[in-house]
Amino acid sequence: MFDAAARKEVPGVTTPLVAAPAPARLEGLSAGEVEERVAAGLVNSAPDSHTRSLGDIVRANVLTPFNAVLGVLLGVILVVGPIHDALFGVVLVANSLTGIVQEMRAKRTLDRLSLLNAPVARVIRDGATVEIPVEGVVRDDLVEIGPGDQVVADGVVVAEDELELNEALLTGESDPVSKGAGDTVLSGTFVAAGTGVYRATAVGSEAYATSLTEQARVFSLAHSELRAGVNRIIRGVGWLMAPTAALLVYSQLSAHDGVKEALRGTVAGVVAMVPEGLVLLTTVAFAVGVVRLGRVKLLVQELAAIETLARVDVLCVDKTGTITNGEISVREVRPLAGAGGLDDVLGALAAADPSPNTTLRALATRFAAPGWDVTHRAAFSARQRWSGATFSNGQTWLLGAPEAILPNARADADAIAETVEELAGGGSRVLLLARASAPLTDGAVPSALVPAAIVVLEDTIRDDAPATIAYFREQGVELKILSGDHPRTAGSIAARAGVEGAATPVDARTLPEDDAALLRAVESASVFGRVGPAEKRRVIRALKGAGHVVAMAGDGVNDVLALKDADIGIAMGSGTSAARGVSQMVLLDDSFATLPAAVAEGRKVINNIERVANLFLTKTVYSTLLALAIGVASLPFPFLPRHLTLIGALTIGIPAFFIALAPNRDRAHPGFVSRVLRFALPVGFLAAAATFAAYYFAQTEAGVALPEAKTTATLVLVAVGLSILTRLARPLAQYGWVLTCAMGAAFAAVLAVPAARDFFDLRLPPAIVILAALGIVWMWHLAMVPAMHVVDRLLRDETREPPVT
Repeated sequence: MFDAAARKEVPGVTTPLVAAPAPARLEGLSAGEVEERVAAGLVNSAPDSHTRSLGDIVRANVLTPFNAVLGVLLGVILVVGPIHDALFGVVLVANSLTGIVQEMRAKRTLDRLSLLNAPVARVIRDGATVEIPVEGVVRDDLVEIGPGDQVVADGVVVAEDELELNEALLTGESDPVSKGAGDTVLSGTFVAAGTGVYRATAVGSEAYATSLTEQARVFSLAHSELRAGVNRIIRGVGWLMAPTAALLVYSQLSAHDGVKEALRGTVAGVVAMVPEGLVLLTTVAFAVGVVRLGRVKLLVQELAAIETLARVDVLCVDKTGTITNGEISVREVRPLAGAGGLDDVLGALAAADPSPNTTLRALATRFAAPGWDVTHRAAFSARQRWSGATFSNGQTWLLGAPEAILPNARADADAIAETVEELAGGGSRVLLLARASAPLTDGAVPSALVPAAIVVLEDTIRDDAPATIAYFREQGVELKILSGDHPRTAGSIAARAGVEGAATPVDARTLPEDDAALLRAVESASVFGRVGPAEKRRVIRALKGAGHVVAMAGDGVNDVLALKDADIGIAMGSGTSAARGVSQMVLLDDSFATLPAAVAEGRKVINNIERVANLFLTKTVYSTLLALAIGVASLPFPFLPRHLTLIGALTIGIPAFFIALAPNRDRAHPGFVSRVLRFALPVGFLAAAATFAAYYFAQTEAGVALPEAKTTATLVLVAVGLSILTRLARPLAQYGWVLTCAMGAAFAAVLAVPAARDFFDLRLPPAIVILAALGIVWMWHLAMVPAMHVVDRLLRDETREPPVT
């Protein structure tokens, strides 16, 4: 790219290259010098993947309290037999495999993304330019960069040709920054225009981008009220299991002649207490949601992230890459003093620069090049703040910041400055087009310029951003714009996108240090400008500390700490690997419009899992109460493990799959465990009472054998379970009745088919017992709704929670 003369030749244009008076040699390091640095560990080694290893994933999904409890009980049944009573072990294996497979799928996708986005570096070694992996860059390497290239290590510029860097991924500010010899460049930035060579001074973990990333490397799961609630339920059941199991062992040894029968009865009672299917169904519902969202190009890296997003009440976004697409466009051109033919002029200026910046690219998109030949060119730089060209037709034109051009204007400077100030005050980017009477000769602004037009530029809003913002506003989700740009610019863009409160942006550098004052400032404003990584983190922490559920969407290294601290981080697929690595969701096609679909999916999961949890916790309540009652009465346990497997499958397990995956867009409410308990306690108590009453009646009825009494208990519990299912499946409309009837028909088929009846060891009791059982079920049905309402009124916090229905 650069030769010893340090010049870049463009046909018809003479452009000097600024050469740094740095001691670095343009021939670069020798092979021996590279080997010395590699041996010393001065290499640009990439940080480890932020995803968990295979071993960590397996341990997290296998070594759980739930698996420990069922594993011990499964071992007991495998020893005492028969194998028919070990069917509950299938749930244990299925639950672990589902979690492992889903997380491995997300890990492979993320690792593949990181690999595809890994750049290469061009370095000068032994006087020749070679391409090497980023990890191969060593300290003191001379690295060449051009338009679109990423800076892969921190360094100092040693040679440049109108070099400008886009530092948005680090600072959030979208305006390119001019870099001259001796200036510092940071890893994670991109070349917006020009070319250059820099000497790598900080590589690997010493680089700025990597140091930010290192602060967010600790793996942590997204908070999930569902997961936390299920864990609380299992812990509560765990405390009840030990004394209940001891009571059952004692009572079953007294009621049975053999140890094996006693152990089978004990295992049946304890297994029934564990809501094993709830964990599996929750995992499956999340996994199905992940697959569905994957079809719309949204990668969910943690299952529970779907639920968390559905509960979010504050969404923070980094403007660049989320609301805007990182490009600018020409909003309007205002001719001055009757100037004409400006489309050709602007098109010619855009085509004159072989390494156009974002402004010239916007002009080239809007205006076609007229084909004018360039005789002299002055490229834009942040120092002079203008660019220009002299063409073969004798015309010389300049385009740049009004304050750089107006001092040399012939007339109307005050009026133009007033118009420019008005436009800039609204957040627009304003340039001035002027004609010079003499050709360009040096870097000075020509005298006697004639202003020809005011060019108004604006950031390009993503097509899907306004509709997405409107959706979240309708859903009661506050939007906070955290931008590195000037507050007025950020406010103007936010207002165009439909953000409420955008008219009063806040400079983040003025945010108070006091926590209470900071929270007031953050909650009262919607748009923040000049926000750095530390300020973003403070905003997120203040909102979370006030009890908000906060989501953060971003794409750059400057967003990493905020993404990590938020309840849920959402990264852009085209963003940095660091941002993707610490986020729970990745928008693979960078489409902000995908988020409403994720919210809808999360709501479906939350609301349906709550209905499913009602089924499973009701089972836990009646199983626990039955076990205690049987233990106190010293009766044989009324079920074999296979009976409970059949009851659970028909009244809970199979229906729960349909309920968990049914459409549901109701808003999510906090208080998951409280609502489930207010349903399960009265319903489960009545179910246990009905089952025990029918079993006790059958036990005391003359001529009724133990298998017939157990069948009676099974009949009653199936009938009660189907009644509960009918109530919880009401949102499915007529499909709820179809589901209930199908499960009832399946149980009838088991009773009717001799082979199935023998497999489950069912023996129909006398008619008098069946009639008594039906009467008990009818009384249970009449008492269920009043009992629910009484418990709900007693336990519900009316200021926070909706009633149980």
